[in-house]
Amino acid sequence: MNKIPSAPAVEVVGLKPDLDVKPSPLNAVLIAEDDPIFRRILESWFKKWHYAVTAVGNGLDAWEVLQTENAPQLAILDWMMPGMDGIELCRRIRGRQQDSYRYVVLLTAKDDKQDVVAGLEAGADDYLTKPFDVDELRARVRAGKRILDLQAALIHAKDELQFAAAHDPLTGLWNRGAILDLLRREVSRRQRSADALGVIMADIDYFKKVNDTHGHLVGDAVLEEVTRRLTVGVRPYDAVGRYGGEEFLIVFPGCSAANLIVSAERLRHCVGDQPIETSAGLLPVTLSLGLSSVEQGEKETTDCETFLHHADEALYAAKERGRNRVEMYLASKAAARGGE
Repeated sequence: MNKIPSAPAVEVVGLKPDLDVKPSPLNAVLIAEDDPIFRRILESWFKKWHYAVTAVGNGLDAWEVLQTENAPQLAILDWMMPGMDGIELCRRIRGRQQDSYRYVVLLTAKDDKQDVVAGLEAGADDYLTKPFDVDELRARVRAGKRILDLQAALIHAKDELQFAAAHDPLTGLWNRGAILDLLRREVSRRQRSADALGVIMADIDYFKKVNDTHGHLVGDAVLEEVTRRLTVGVRPYDAVGRYGGEEFLIVFPGCSAANLIVSAERLRHCVGDQPIETSAGLLPVTLSLGLSSVEQGEKETTDCETFLHHADEALYAAKERGRNRVEMYLASKAAARGGE
């Protein structure tokens, strides 16, 4: 049987990884072992098993590696190491908050039952006593890998659920609830910082006619392309959401009224300057946009509902005045209308 001696005198050679097999992100392992020959043996085996290997000779270096971004999720630790032993390393790993679990196998020449218990209580997931059979090591590692793969699948499923809960399934934009939450947060932040804040309500002109004439599949294609053009036309830190049907809500943090008008005109041209290619042919599509904003340093408090109401009023005005245009809500004009 192929066993690792507790103090090997020769280096194992001839065990080379298959270079055609690329390790997956989870196929990474940290080996912490102070004996250089023993470390090389382990390194050779794990490379043969298609793992990306990070090998260090003491516990302090191992702890430094484990604190880096995308550190290996599988760790093979020797019990006795300079700087920091495997037991202390296990305790630190378990004492640190992290998003994903790290599977730890402890290696040692100690075989007393109390030592085994001490290692597991320190946070090790598995324990191998030197010398051990290489096939047993591989079987233990496979068991740990199954746990890590299951964790990765669960994290992926959780991320997908979180994305679905906050995004529109057709366009991939923030859904109505999520974009309103973002607006509320920006309004709250603005009340503390007195920064400028702009909001745009955008609506696709005559969209019902597109659906009625060409069908909902063509309508969906139009929505998707309008979404693409809108997201290209905003800044990275602006937020675009599907407010409902063919209507979009766009939040512009730190944007003055003058810059908001410039941004809105840019979006109008992004959508309207080129027809959209669909299965029904090229369709001209335009946007009407209603704007609402507060300036930097403006002391008057504007809540989320007021922003929406003002932007909606401006959008209504854009529709009334011929569509394919930008209208800014002006409190002075609104007050004048109220006094008529």
